[in-house]
Amino acid sequence: MSASTASLTTTSTSTSATTTTSATTVRPSLWKPGLLAGLVAALATTTVVMVARVADVPVAVQGEQIPLAGFAQLTLVATVIGIVIARVLSTRARHPRHTFVVATVALTAVSLVPDVLADATTASRLTLGLTHLVAAAIVIPTLAKRLPA
Repeated sequence: MSASTASLTTTSTSTSATTTTSATTVRPSLWKPGLLAGLVAALATTTVVMVARVADVPVAVQGEQIPLAGFAQLTLVATVIGIVIARVLSTRARHPRHTFVVATVALTAVSLVPDVLADATTASRLTLGLTHLVAAAIVIPTLAKRLPA
C-alpha cells in the first residue's frame, strides 16, 4: 500500500508542476492584433471626419479645423496605451478581460469630456465624440477577446 501511495504522490506532484508551468508561460498576443485594430480604427475615425466635412460640419475647435491626420495619429496613440493597459492587466488582474473592459469603457467616457466642453459647434462636438466611440468600438473588443476571462 505504501508503494501505491508513493506512486500517487509522484504523479500528483508531476501534474501540478506541469499545470503551473504552462499557466505562467501562456501570454496573449496583443501587439499585432492591437496595432491592426488601431489602424482600422484610425481609418474609421478619419472617415467619420471626412464624411462630416462633406456634410458641412467644420470639425473645428475655437474656429480652427483639426487636421485630418490628427485623428489617425491620436487614435494610434490611444491604441498603444490600450495595448499597454491590456498587457499589464493580463499579468496582474484577477479577471483581466473584465477589468480591461471596465477600465477602457471608463477611459472612453472620460475622453468625451473635452469634446463636450470644447469651444465648437454642436455638430463638431458630436463628430468629435463619435470618433472616440468608433475607435473604442473597434479596439476594445479586439484586445478584450485576447485576454483571459
